[in-house]
Amino acid sequence: MLLSSALSFVLFSITPRVSATIFNAAQLDWILKNQNGSIQIPASGPPSQAHLDLIKAGIITEPLLGINDFTQRWIVNDNWTYTADLTPFTRPLYSDSAALPTTLLVLYGIDTVANITVSGHPVAWVNNQFRQYIFDISTAISTPSPSDNNLTIALESAFFYALNFEYPGIWPMIRKVASDFGWDWGPAFVPVGIHKPAYLVTLTPSIGESVPQTGTPPVSPSASSTDDVSGPIFVEESSVDIYKQGQNFSLPPDQNADWIVNVTLGIRSAAAIPQSALTLSFPELELTSNPFEITDIPHSTNDTFWIKVIWAIPDNIPQRWYPHNLGTPKLYNLNVVLSVSSSSGSLSVVNFVTRTGFRTIELAQTRYSQTDIEQRGIWPGDQWHFKVNGKAFYASGNNIIPFDPFYARTSTDQVRWLLESTVKGGQNMLRVWGGGTYQPSSASVAGGVYDFYDICDELGIMAWSELIFSDALYPINDFLLENLEPEVRQNVRRVNRHPSAVQWAGGNEIEGIVIWTDQWVENGKHFLNEDFLFSIVTSETHSLPYTDCSTTKGVLSLDPYVLRFSNGTAGEIYGNSERYNYDASVAFDYSSFPVSRFVNEFGFHSMPSFYTWEEVLLSAEDFSFNSTVVMSREHHPPAASLAFPNPNAAEGQREMTVAVELWLPTPGTTDANQTFAQWCWSTQVFQSMSIVAQVAWYRHGAGQSENNLGALVWQLNDIWQAPSWSSIEHSGRWKVLHYGLAGIFAPVVIYPFWTVSNETLQILAISDRWQDVKGSAQATWYDWTGRSLNTTFFDFTIPTLNNSLLYEAQGLTNILPNGRVAADVFLHLNLTANVDGVLVTNEQFVSGAHPGELATNLSASKFTPTSLANAHLIDPQISVTRSQDLTFTLSAKGGVGAWTWIDHPSGTVGQFVDKGTNLPSNGFYLIPGVDRTLSFILNPALSKVQNPDPADFVIRSLWNNTHLGGPSDPNIEFPRRDLPLLPRPFWYLIIAVFVCIGLFVISKYIVPLFFTRPPPIRLPEAE
Repeated sequence: MLLSSALSFVLFSITPRVSATIFNAAQLDWILKNQNGSIQIPASGPPSQAHLDLIKAGIITEPLLGINDFTQRWIVNDNWTYTADLTPFTRPLYSDSAALPTTLLVLYGIDTVANITVSGHPVAWVNNQFRQYIFDISTAISTPSPSDNNLTIALESAFFYALNFEYPGIWPMIRKVASDFGWDWGPAFVPVGIHKPAYLVTLTPSIGESVPQTGTPPVSPSASSTDDVSGPIFVEESSVDIYKQGQNFSLPPDQNADWIVNVTLGIRSAAAIPQSALTLSFPELELTSNPFEITDIPHSTNDTFWIKVIWAIPDNIPQRWYPHNLGTPKLYNLNVVLSVSSSSGSLSVVNFVTRTGFRTIELAQTRYSQTDIEQRGIWPGDQWHFKVNGKAFYASGNNIIPFDPFYARTSTDQVRWLLESTVKGGQNMLRVWGGGTYQPSSASVAGGVYDFYDICDELGIMAWSELIFSDALYPINDFLLENLEPEVRQNVRRVNRHPSAVQWAGGNEIEGIVIWTDQWVENGKHFLNEDFLFSIVTSETHSLPYTDCSTTKGVLSLDPYVLRFSNGTAGEIYGNSERYNYDASVAFDYSSFPVSRFVNEFGFHSMPSFYTWEEVLLSAEDFSFNSTVVMSREHHPPAASLAFPNPNAAEGQREMTVAVELWLPTPGTTDANQTFAQWCWSTQVFQSMSIVAQVAWYRHGAGQSENNLGALVWQLNDIWQAPSWSSIEHSGRWKVLHYGLAGIFAPVVIYPFWTVSNETLQILAISDRWQDVKGSAQATWYDWTGRSLNTTFFDFTIPTLNNSLLYEAQGLTNILPNGRVAADVFLHLNLTANVDGVLVTNEQFVSGAHPGELATNLSASKFTPTSLANAHLIDPQISVTRSQDLTFTLSAKGGVGAWTWIDHPSGTVGQFVDKGTNLPSNGFYLIPGVDRTLSFILNPALSKVQNPDPADFVIRSLWNNTHLGGPSDPNIEFPRRDLPLLPRPFWYLIIAVFVCIGLFVISKYIVPLFFTRPPPIRLPEAE
């Protein structure tokens, strides 16, 4: 519907002589210099950071190499200035005889404290890495200083800035990524720079024609393009909040109510627009709203003008978005058009399309009813679980940290691989940790640099988001609070449109600190800022729940919002929990696991692989478990100072060492390479065993009195190459843990629970499905030669979100096969079930010497030693058939290969899948006569080697912890650390040259010494 033709007289009929543009500041020529001018180098345009430009200029080497996190600290202690000549931008403006257009400087991210000047005119001082800034610089552009036509961003050392405050700690004093100052899994580079894109936007005072359709605003075009705006309006922010009629923070959604599509635009306009209309449509649904009349839009370029419309859509029209393991992550295009009438008809001044979806998310935090307690057997206390589209579900997932120490170089390919690996790992939720950064929507929205929420929407991954506050008390003075409000509002509004978003938490691990502080400081709870942050978030979103903290005791009341803190009844369960216990002797003791409604952090650290160490270690001496460089990267427990190397590193190394020595054969061979590689891998095996045991315990809790409905592992990714809790290494290489999670997070799993205190074994089938699941299972005992001893079969039906007991027995002698001891046998469990019309399988390998399953703590038993360190392993004599299509068939010709593992070579990223099931598979027991065929699925976007040689794939098992591999014993082949990392053809050429030289020397000088023909013997002549 067109607005009244009377609007044709509005002054929008003159086509502007200067076309409106979005000019990417990366197209300018930039210079980076330090404070005293001793360094002055060409720099990349935004996005960039000082370290990255110093690398390109050859001033420093890659920061992640060696001990550069120490040797490059001088960068942190300096001030850095980025300067760009504006002439390429201003020359076309000055050459036009028309008046100069309105010019906006759009900065989507400054890291962190900076003075900004344009053409010699001061513009602003900024001090928040998490905010976007927009300034009208028209006056500065039109009256440049005679000697300065530059855009200058002078950055202060974030470290020294934070030290200016008289408070303990560093990161709470500055609105910057907390982990930039170091964490127990990461380095402290404390980068500075223009870490997100920047633009110069010119707006015309009139409308000549309709603007072209663009993507989700605010649009961030590529560095090589100059995009037309063709009008007076720039969309500074957009919010699309979709929820149910009447839904808010304290009122759960009515699943039959209409959908509300709440669209909010924040705009800057170079012209006053008396009347306009906003129209919304979903083309796939053939659904278009009536035009919403908008009040007069003022001429405002220094302040934001807000437009808001609400559109009701019947519940049954759109399909709902679901996480990938519970349904289809359905998405729709929403078209938004802001139009005016003119003499030539209706003209659009804003026209964009954005991707969104329909779903409801709830966080149930109220008290369980007496009916639940009496009929369902629920332990008294509060609920703490999520619901999607009205249904409770099991949240299986992980936590993410920043993807790289330098935000500006993070790539969408890198992030997509991690998110795809999350799906392949059977996980449906990721928690965006509150000590890192607000994750972007996409590279093309608000200067995101890379895609995150858009990919979560697409893949069906739920994203638990957090405000960036972590592990500290934050000052609550007006100076900070005035800076926080726009930060929080900007990010909540931006994330609203993503159906993958499931909640906002007010920070990471702060509530516990506040509870402790309140014992010693009057009104100590006010440091949590619960009222301040809660009010901001809930005023900006109706669709998402809010919690004060990642780990919390929950609430006493939702309306009014009152936190529980320590106000609970003994014996009841409240909120959610964490578990970190580095005493490996209780790693599989269920009594040390929390009985909780939801566990949002738990983990154990491990080494990265040998191949990953090759990326950063620079000398042969470094390739040792306790070498100086390796230990310098062990930041657990943290140094809590600038001491280098970390004086506490020995404790972290000890925890991993003790865990391996306690539960696995201690690596030790005459080959230093093999020993180091097996040590690294063995820490990963233990990590997988311990975390898989915890996941199984928490999942089985869905059918217990705690009604546990969530397990989020700490952590998914690495920020650099070092010991950490991750399941995926910095390059994208899967650790043993990630394959373990793919198995234990399967929709239906079989798992044995061994309680050492009363020697009870329970075998359970566990399901996270919304319907009953029927299937069959079997348990087979084997000895280490691979001989089958006996098999038991089970049929089962598992109720929704529950488990089914398949087997229970007490007393180890009654459980083990007759005449066998725990160290001689293991139990193979497998399961087959029909889930959503698809046949699924799951298996677990269980041994008296396998602490992760049957004999979790049988080392405490008086019957037999049961750790795999003492198992009677037999040489598996693994043979491998390798195909050029990267398919590998593994066969055990001797005994059972415990934890058989195949590694892909350096320079490759990908995953191994079972050829039959196409599911991730690695780190299994290889039984003689039961071959395994795996395919390696290469990720070409991240792999530096596109066509790896199948011969370079390495096979190992626990046997190789104590036994060498060799040509006649092909169990294991190790990369050599004493050769520089050159492509294989170069080495072939070098070897060929030396062979030729050697043959020449031998034939020319050596052979004649031994094989010279003797002179002929002359017989005396006859007389």
